[in-house]
Amino acid sequence: MTAALDTPLFVDRADAGRRLAARLAALGLQRPVVYALPRGGVPVAAEIAKGLSAPIDLILVRKLGAPGNAELAVGAVVDGEEAQTVINEDVARMTGADAAFLRNAQRRELDEIERRRALYLGDHPRTSPVGRTAIVVDDGLATGATAKAALRALRRQGAARVILAIPVAPSDTLEAMRAEADDVVCLATPYPFLGVGRFYDDFHQLTDDETVVLLRQAWETTRSRRTANIARREVRVPPIGLLGDLQVPDTAHGIVVFAHGSGSSRLSPRNRAVADALNALGLATLLLDLLGEAEAADRRKVFDIDLLAERLVQATTWIVDQPDLVDLPLGLFGASTGAAAALVAAAKLGDRVRAVVSRGGRPDLAGAALARVTAPTLLIVGGADHQVIELNRQALSRLPGDKALRIVPGAGHLFEEPGTLEQVMRLAGDWFEDKLHVSSGRAPAVVAHSVAVTPQARLAAAAEPLPDIDDPAFAVAFDRYADARVVLIGEASHGTSEFYRARAAITRRLIERHGFGVVAVEADWPDAAAVDRHVRLKPHREMTPPPFSRFPTWMWRNTDVEAFTRWLRTHNMRRPVDDRVAFHGLDLYNMRASMAEVLTYLDGVDPLAAAEARDRYACMAPWSNAPAGYGRAALSQGYAICERQVVSILVDLVRKTADYAAEDGESLFDATQNARLVVDAERYYRAMYYGAHESWNLRDRHMFETLDRVLKMRGPGAKAVVWAHNSHIGDARYTEMGAARGELNIGQLCRERFGSDAALIGLGTHSGTVMAASDWDAAAEVKAVRPSRPDSFEALCHEVGVERFLVDLRAGRHDALRADLREPRLERYIGVVYRPDSERLSHYAHASLSEQYDAFVWFDETRAVTALPTRVRAGEDETYPFGL
Repeated sequence: MTAALDTPLFVDRADAGRRLAARLAALGLQRPVVYALPRGGVPVAAEIAKGLSAPIDLILVRKLGAPGNAELAVGAVVDGEEAQTVINEDVARMTGADAAFLRNAQRRELDEIERRRALYLGDHPRTSPVGRTAIVVDDGLATGATAKAALRALRRQGAARVILAIPVAPSDTLEAMRAEADDVVCLATPYPFLGVGRFYDDFHQLTDDETVVLLRQAWETTRSRRTANIARREVRVPPIGLLGDLQVPDTAHGIVVFAHGSGSSRLSPRNRAVADALNALGLATLLLDLLGEAEAADRRKVFDIDLLAERLVQATTWIVDQPDLVDLPLGLFGASTGAAAALVAAAKLGDRVRAVVSRGGRPDLAGAALARVTAPTLLIVGGADHQVIELNRQALSRLPGDKALRIVPGAGHLFEEPGTLEQVMRLAGDWFEDKLHVSSGRAPAVVAHSVAVTPQARLAAAAEPLPDIDDPAFAVAFDRYADARVVLIGEASHGTSEFYRARAAITRRLIERHGFGVVAVEADWPDAAAVDRHVRLKPHREMTPPPFSRFPTWMWRNTDVEAFTRWLRTHNMRRPVDDRVAFHGLDLYNMRASMAEVLTYLDGVDPLAAAEARDRYACMAPWSNAPAGYGRAALSQGYAICERQVVSILVDLVRKTADYAAEDGESLFDATQNARLVVDAERYYRAMYYGAHESWNLRDRHMFETLDRVLKMRGPGAKAVVWAHNSHIGDARYTEMGAARGELNIGQLCRERFGSDAALIGLGTHSGTVMAASDWDAAAEVKAVRPSRPDSFEALCHEVGVERFLVDLRAGRHDALRADLREPRLERYIGVVYRPDSERLSHYAHASLSEQYDAFVWFDETRAVTALPTRVRAGEDETYPFGL
């Protein structure tokens, strides 16, 4: 702590900035960018930017005032390529700042931020923090609230390292800042702290005009420094004298040759922008016209990949003949069809090419040459360029070595959307810096990959945007999991339409294209059997009460399930009887219906056995409508009141399998499964009173064993799709339920049995609506889903800013991201009951996302399912399981 002085510590803000610059320069920061908090932070930041030869930008923060008390901050909004909002949840709850209030306040302050950005910066582009060292600068701190919001926002936006640089601050505020920043650089912490201004000789209030002038001077200084030492010359490349623009920084440590796309040239503004960015990193660039003027008019030559590749080979030969270029490691950058030419050239040149980058390219056009490319290759595609994404995925699978596919969210084919080309520059720059690095005479570069610096940045890079669920291309993205024998698809709630629709779309694809013959769902066996009879065109059998008429009725009686089962029935109409897709339930709650099904079966094949079974099942009769009561009675009257009776019925069925199977083997299987359900349900309801983990484990073992029996009954090649909640299909060993409570689930058991032949796919959402009850057996409601907590996996996904995406979490795909997502965070689980007021305790648990699932599918905003009535209306088709 610095003692208070009678004389000022700093002449003015510029003096403070120069001293901070000297301190920061000693840290050896990688790719720094300076963010000033206006207006007072601008003169300080300008000197730091000058001293570090770093770009300067503003970070604008606006306080969100509480309802009725604008001075009390409930949160803050911070600008950026994607604006960030930081909310103090305790203050919001205390002051009644609900979601609607916060949305309105956010919108108002964002408008003010845009006004100020336009005033100070004009059309100057933002400098993204992704993969860089972000330095937040002000002329001093008092409470630090604004700086804290800025630090948090920059970290969320993907900064590799976040530093706070201030001339002066009170020591207690500084300690709070150390929890937010990777480093805090402060020149003085005087005590007592009586305000920032007293430590400056000149602390006048900056005007808007002064701020604008300082920023423009700083930009000009940076621009001049970047361009002053770059040699530029026009060249002719033999043998036909192709025209090229060569730019060589005086400390060049690599060279990148550009291959433009069809209809373009070396003058492509996008390629020139990328070249300028590479020059600033110390890489020479050669932008080359690959065709002569007459050739360019011939459309056949424009798409002649082999010819274009040969011209690139000629350019590399010319480079070898240049004394100032011969020793530089070589990279190739291709756009559109130029990407294919670059890859064919790389295949021909072998180890001479150290790296390849494709922007919006068609690498698939390289054909057989892809398998011969040894150079590390990065494919960059726009998130909205759906067709080209798929072509790049196919090409990526054919490349043999070091490779990556990076998708820029929201970008089209030409990357014309604001901020998207800048992301290309960062991705390409990081790839070339890493792959073209040579150690001789140069200190090892610490490369902060924009796709591998923070969990958010890595997730954004790995996220594969998905089209609308109704688009056939949605389900195509899941073909990669079709080799599994069992594909388990989860849901983050039991009442979200997008989850049901997504599962239906993926399942249709797996059935139609990949031979899956079983749909097994988290529903009771006898209820699902009514659906199975319908979709497989079997004779209708009345069920009392109707299927899926117990709580929670909406879980399977909803319009999305109805649509899927209608499709499945139509699909089965075209298939042989023995090859029709089955629909089975895995759960055990409807013990009463299962007993009825057993008795119905025995009435048909063995009336004497049926009479005996009725006597035995009579033990359960007092609790058939409220089986949980059986557990209480068993606890007080004896541990297993009816176990012997219900088990004996199952034993008799199994003993008489040979006799009964002659009648109808599938009906026997159904009856036996119902008998097993009664046995396991009896144990389940008893176990409820001996520990939650015991009953949970018994239930999930029952679900797994049911699935296993169905697969065995269908034959050795049978393949199944499972629909169940994330808490059931995500591997329990990597969740709080498994690690802390000793619970297992069907996902874990499938992995243990089938290994890589089980694919576990989780689904999640940030906000929207959901159908759920407030308590068990209570009425269904459409409830608002609270925005996800900032310390959750859901918040991490929301910050990607993509409406729908898939991230592949299998080993070997995105291993750095998998390591990030292996670290436990909160994950939200909404069941049939949703209690927003106690959401943290009721619905969040810690989990390891990348170990829990093989893939995760994200829907940023979702809506509730539409429930169907549970009673059949007079005159309607009563053979349909939902009575509609």
